[in-house]
Amino acid sequence: MSPSAPWLDLPEALERQLWQHARRVWPQECVGMLGGRRAGGGWQARALYPLLNVAASSEREYLAGAAGVLRAWKAMREEGLELAAIYHSHPRGPAQFSRSDQQQAAYDVPYLIADVVSGQLGAFLLPQGVVCELRLGGD
Repeated sequence: MSPSAPWLDLPEALERQLWQHARRVWPQECVGMLGGRRAGGGWQARALYPLLNVAASSEREYLAGAAGVLRAWKAMREEGLELAAIYHSHPRGPAQFSRSDQQQAAYDVPYLIADVVSGQLGAFLLPQGVVCELRLGGD
């Protein structure tokens, strides 16, 4: 990864919560938001907000429920955080973005994709498809 590549710092506790969410709703795709702060060329995640997937074909796509999204935005504002990432799972892999993931991308933050089968996480700026360095662990 080049020194100028965008990055996302994901603390161990948040990574654990993300995987718990993905496994709990399997075989559907999970979806959620990460709150945090922008820092230099990347983002530091500090809070995870699981959302309800209301997509008609939730095993193949995601659509976050509006009420949950509003609650997450409100919580971020109250906690002094901003949107740091969007996450969702691919129940049967891979940890790579799909064409529909690119088409749905609406925010200039990393999109984290969890491959439930392999246990891999991928992070990308979408719709461009730029790979983000995923810094796991820490506090």
